[in-house]
Amino acid sequence: MTQATWYDTQRVSQPGSVVLAKWNAERQAVKNEAARSISTATAGSEVHEWLTGGAHQYVAGVPVNEKTAMRVSAVYAAVSLIGGAVSNMPLDIYRGVGDDAVKANQDSKLFWLFNEELSPAWSAPVAWEFSMSSLMLHGDSMWRILRASPVSPDIVGFEPWNPLAVWVQRVRGRLVYTMVDPDGQVFVLDQDDVLHVPGVGFDGLRGMSPIRHAALRSAVGVAHAADGFAASFFSNGARPDFALTTDGKLSDEAVKILRDTWEQRHSGTHNAHKPAVLTGGLKVQQLTMTSQDAQLLDTRKFQIEDIARIYGVPPHMIGSMDKTSAWGTGIEQLSISFVRYTLMRHLVKFQAEINRKCFRTGRYSARFDAWGLEKGDLSSLFTSLRVAVGRAGEPGLITINEARAKAGMPKVPGGDKLFDGGKGNASTDAPDGAQQK
Repeated sequence: MTQATWYDTQRVSQPGSVVLAKWNAERQAVKNEAARSISTATAGSEVHEWLTGGAHQYVAGVPVNEKTAMRVSAVYAAVSLIGGAVSNMPLDIYRGVGDDAVKANQDSKLFWLFNEELSPAWSAPVAWEFSMSSLMLHGDSMWRILRASPVSPDIVGFEPWNPLAVWVQRVRGRLVYTMVDPDGQVFVLDQDDVLHVPGVGFDGLRGMSPIRHAALRSAVGVAHAADGFAASFFSNGARPDFALTTDGKLSDEAVKILRDTWEQRHSGTHNAHKPAVLTGGLKVQQLTMTSQDAQLLDTRKFQIEDIARIYGVPPHMIGSMDKTSAWGTGIEQLSISFVRYTLMRHLVKFQAEINRKCFRTGRYSARFDAWGLEKGDLSSLFTSLRVAVGRAGEPGLITINEARAKAGMPKVPGGDKLFDGGKGNASTDAPDGAQQK
């Protein structure tokens, strides 16, 4: 009896899938090759900058890096604003393509991971805020994809990583990530096991850090210097410099004693209004310095605007209320502008990375719901919902229950039918789409 032509001796001679085993072996070979060449301390690399001190460059006599940048109130406000806005957005899972796509949150366990808990150590809002802070400060946001097993496509969680603890290399045309956890354990991961969203200036490996590459470095340095000058100015009682003069001649010892005594009794805001008693022909000569000459306040205002400009944040949203916004006068327009032109440029990259790494098919997709940030005041919200449901005989765009969900209210019986403007309904003059069959 002859053997069938379809019989594969290699296939039945070993357990498991031959194709899967071959793929896993190739991927492991790439990891091993990357692990052998882990050192990236070449000129221009992040490791080289940290070892040589290049990452701590001085501007206006102040060391500037990611940590010192967060000590500037404008940077802290901008980073926390963007991170907080993204952490408030639901990430919905859709099934289908284009206009036929429908929400499938209840059918996807990824919805829980992205909106509630990425892993036992990370709640979703905290993880999103951390990720946006990493993107705003370091130029990259990186999550490790936790799978059920090394060869399983089943995702069981995610783990955000500090970009400074990750080295990225290109091996055989693929990106390989070497990650070091706080305990010193090293992980070498293929690009399929990492969600990597870079910022502006992505060179194929990393995004550009706003601190080290953009004008934010100088803005932060000048802001620190202005803060230091202001602290010194007010610690001296908010008074300009002055000199003590006398017609007589004083010895070096007498000058030192006089300077130390004056500083002890008359410096600082707590001594600002104490009268000075001068003897021995001493006179006070003030070295005038107007606020226009110092330009302290103008400098501090400009640095706030400069930092807001770099991050794409309207100045009024981080506390600068000096100028009227160019986006409009209504809070609704301001919120829409912030979402469209600042947040969406980051969100679309997260969506694309999630879709291509977690789904790998057009049948499912992830989309951020920014409607909550765009809805404006309650009056505008309810007016727009009434129009969307259908009023004055106009067909509705959404159902009553969909409108109630937008307003944060529960469903009502019979509220899942779309109002068609009176055609086929019990009454053609159903107010605001309230009567539906």
